[in-house]
Amino acid sequence: MELDGLPLEGAGSSGATAEDWQKSLARVVRGVVVLRTTACRAFDTETASSGYATGFVVDKARSIILTNRHVVKPGPVVAEAIFLNREEIPVYPLYRDPVHDFGFFRFDPKSVEFMNYEEIPLAPEAAAVGLEIRVVGNDSGEKLSILAGTIARLDRDAPPYKKDGYNDFNTFYMQAASGTKGGSSGSPVVDCKGRAVAINAGSKVAGASAYFLPLDRVVRALRVLQESKDGFGDGWQPVDIPRGTLQMTLLHKGFDETRRLGLRHDTEQTVRSASPPSETGMLVVDSVVPGGPSHKHLEPGDVLVRVNKEVVTQFLKLEILLDDNVDKDVELELERGGKDVQVTLKVQDLHSITPNYFLEMSGAIIHPLSYQQARNFRFNCGLVYVADPGYMLSRAGVPKFGIIKKLAGESISTLEDLIVGFGKLAPGARVPLEFYVYSDRHRGKSVLVTIERHEWYAPPQIYVRDDSTGLWNPRPAISSKPVSTFHSDEKQGPCKMSGALQDGSAIECRGGVAVSMSAEDGFQSDEGNQLSDGSLNQGETKRRRVNELLAVPEDNQPDILAEVVDSQTPEVTGGASGVEQVLEPTLVMMEVHIPPSSLLDGVHAQHFFGTGIIIHHSSDLGLIAVDRNTVAISVADIMLSFAAIPIEIPAEVVFLHPIHDFAVVAYNPSALGEAGAAAVRAAVLHPEPLKRGDAVHLVGLSRSMQATSRKSVVTNPAASLNVGAADCPRYRAMNMEVVEIDTDFGHTFSGVLADDEGRVQALWASFSTQVKYGDSSPEDHQFVRGIPISYISEIRDGIVDGHRGPPLHINGIERRMPLVRVLEVELYPTLLSKARSFGLSDKWVQALAKKDPIRRQVLRVKGCLAGSKAESALEQSDMLLAINNMPITCFQDVEQACQRAEEGETDELHMTVFRQGVEVEIVIGTDVRDGFGTMQMVNWAGCVVQDPHPAVRALGFLPEEGHGVYVARWCHGSPAHRYGLYALQWIVEVNGNKTPDLQTFIEVVKELNHGDFVRVKVVHLNGKPRVLTLKQDLHYWPTWELAFDPKSAIWKRRTIKGMPQETEGTIAA
Repeated sequence: MELDGLPLEGAGSSGATAEDWQKSLARVVRGVVVLRTTACRAFDTETASSGYATGFVVDKARSIILTNRHVVKPGPVVAEAIFLNREEIPVYPLYRDPVHDFGFFRFDPKSVEFMNYEEIPLAPEAAAVGLEIRVVGNDSGEKLSILAGTIARLDRDAPPYKKDGYNDFNTFYMQAASGTKGGSSGSPVVDCKGRAVAINAGSKVAGASAYFLPLDRVVRALRVLQESKDGFGDGWQPVDIPRGTLQMTLLHKGFDETRRLGLRHDTEQTVRSASPPSETGMLVVDSVVPGGPSHKHLEPGDVLVRVNKEVVTQFLKLEILLDDNVDKDVELELERGGKDVQVTLKVQDLHSITPNYFLEMSGAIIHPLSYQQARNFRFNCGLVYVADPGYMLSRAGVPKFGIIKKLAGESISTLEDLIVGFGKLAPGARVPLEFYVYSDRHRGKSVLVTIERHEWYAPPQIYVRDDSTGLWNPRPAISSKPVSTFHSDEKQGPCKMSGALQDGSAIECRGGVAVSMSAEDGFQSDEGNQLSDGSLNQGETKRRRVNELLAVPEDNQPDILAEVVDSQTPEVTGGASGVEQVLEPTLVMMEVHIPPSSLLDGVHAQHFFGTGIIIHHSSDLGLIAVDRNTVAISVADIMLSFAAIPIEIPAEVVFLHPIHDFAVVAYNPSALGEAGAAAVRAAVLHPEPLKRGDAVHLVGLSRSMQATSRKSVVTNPAASLNVGAADCPRYRAMNMEVVEIDTDFGHTFSGVLADDEGRVQALWASFSTQVKYGDSSPEDHQFVRGIPISYISEIRDGIVDGHRGPPLHINGIERRMPLVRVLEVELYPTLLSKARSFGLSDKWVQALAKKDPIRRQVLRVKGCLAGSKAESALEQSDMLLAINNMPITCFQDVEQACQRAEEGETDELHMTVFRQGVEVEIVIGTDVRDGFGTMQMVNWAGCVVQDPHPAVRALGFLPEEGHGVYVARWCHGSPAHRYGLYALQWIVEVNGNKTPDLQTFIEVVKELNHGDFVRVKVVHLNGKPRVLTLKQDLHYWPTWELAFDPKSAIWKRRTIKGMPQETEGTIAA
């Protein structure tokens, strides 16, 4: 096939020599920059992310850099440009096209001190088939690469990237086999004269094809910016670049296909005679956005003939007509199946359907649906769109890309409606929310949204784009006094905003919020359901709700609840065993959600299920015991579903055992109502130890919230537990003996072990570990074992009786919480026969065998927790023989010795150990631990910082530089993400100041200002130190603290360092 009119000579392709290219490229590379960009929030089609791209200077006098739209980002972005001499400067977004893949950054020319950079001229008219080109940019992260190619096509369809993400349309692209890869987005495509003829935009992953955006509309936009800048003088002001749309997508189809669509011969003849000889087709309507100007007027398959009496066959000519007629009528002549169609449509302002603001609430990003996504999803522009569900919405089951339609029974059509609706709700309120998703557009979904009681996140804020600074400025979304309101007029459409919203009660405006987080470099935190009950599938809650009961006046509620209980009694008890009938009123299904902003202590998931047992129930206090694979940390929102009555109420964590795998949560019995409180009761605990061969009943809850049981036999009442450390340190039970039985319901079914009378003898608990198969990555695994109920009854008595310890308000009453004295040493048993081989004397072998003829074992030291009192006294592989001259053979002996020391008001134990063939007498200190767990964290530069938790200390290592503070998580789109301050390491110094603990760390970082470069010394878990630098960004990532307040039993948030509060007033759109 011949190519007509290849302008090889005119393009300078055949006449260019290697020397010509060398001279041109030497000048071009001085105008190309590497762009390091960070999308600080998810917005529209983009997620919060960080990466590298390319740009090039197109106006040296006005300091303008051209790159791709997907580099400039539609939402908040922080970026730096790195010149050829490795000089780095900040750049600010100036303009991003709503449709086409180009945008501009600006910079301060005074910030470039050492580089004499060049300007690359734009020459869209020089592009031609057969033109030899070079793509100069940051290809594959190589900082500077020069890739050769030849333009093969000028009329390729815009490349499709994602069905639910950004895609360019209504334009041609160029194609060449230059093989560009990631990082080269925004690279100039230059000819031998050093002129940019196109801009690199994308490539085919499985091939060498690269796709370039023509520069015709880029030149127009640049010209408008230049003229505006000259008119403003110093500084930049928002620039209006007219962009028109009819909200339709067109494709260029060849004449052969238009004939099949019904194009008449005379129409084709007219079009061909009015077009250049090279024209091969016409524009055909591919899709129309609902609610747009073209909706119900144009249909897919319509062939465009004329616009305002002019024959139009090219995208560029159509776009010029639309951009020049914004808010004006245009006449379209089309053919539909061989019939003439004439319509007059009003050209809409494209910027009016491109959102320039968003709501940030509980980590969610919500804004009007953009033209880009409306086109992808076939929804109306301006609907309330969830770009990121954050915590509150994802907890309710609202996914990314959801469209919110109703809140608390009221229709939601604009973002203002949503904010007003949320402003009416009190903390802890639960209301229905209806939404749609594009994949199931014809069926709405209804979920329950719970308003946060704790201050996991900052109060709701509206962020509005300021094109004069390139920043998105926040304002409180809910204010006690009016500021200004949304307005929507015909020109602006539904996506323009002026000012913050009003209505609702006063809320203190605090700093930003965390977004999606990862536990280590490149590891996305698991947002799926972690099942602790085998009867529940992922994503299923299978819980009973009686919302109608909650809406009944309080004085009537007990009677109705009584009717519900009475009506269900036959169904629940019919056919059930006696043990099931006894225990069903004591069983609770727990659903646990952990906010992504506070994933502390290495917790490996955000969503857990499990069965708990009520261990205390009175008029003012209810206590439930549950395993720590269900309630791992105290930073959690817990909902209880009772087997005795179909109702859900919240609960709070009051005790996390530091060693054993159980937690205690509290609920308010008054929330059940009079009849509900009467229907629920506490289990009878039977602390007598189980023996091998004892018959027990394994009882738990089924999917339908009914008690399910199986009779079993104890095979081992004192099996030593051995849970290995996870790759990301998290809580693991240690120094425990657990109960094993012969048959159960599988490794995900939890509940209790009870005798024939329904007395609870053990908590059938779920344990978490990691299993590695061969060279594969470790996989999370669960197994179940019984925890003797004696451990739990001791803690219950301590909470109810108010033993000495730290105070905690539970249901408005101050109670003293128990303390646990522990020997912070990880132990493991060794058979006496093996110990004899290590040199243990016959005297001690006989003494230990006489003490415990069943176990016949000795305890050895596996390791000490770093920073503990035992660390300096015990060594690895020591054998523990006696404490205070009493032989010890099991973990319980050690615990009882620590308890006796507590009662004797001493923290020391006199211990006999066998070390390397010698018996040694030592005095060892014990440690006292509360059951609160981690009570404080700091979010600095987008990373979650805390004091090292026990699972980290159990590795046996803390940095010599004063221990340091531990990085638990990091947030996508944050400075920590951009500069590589990832999790699983300690921060030991900040700008040369040691940070041995969290309070010292706070004192150091609160002195850091916005834009400061910070030098951070870190030590990885493997002990390897390194120094990295990052640039502090207080605008999008203020420094804040989350701490638990025992007096109010609330997690409270405090801003440590943020940007100065802006003055009151209207935010200009």
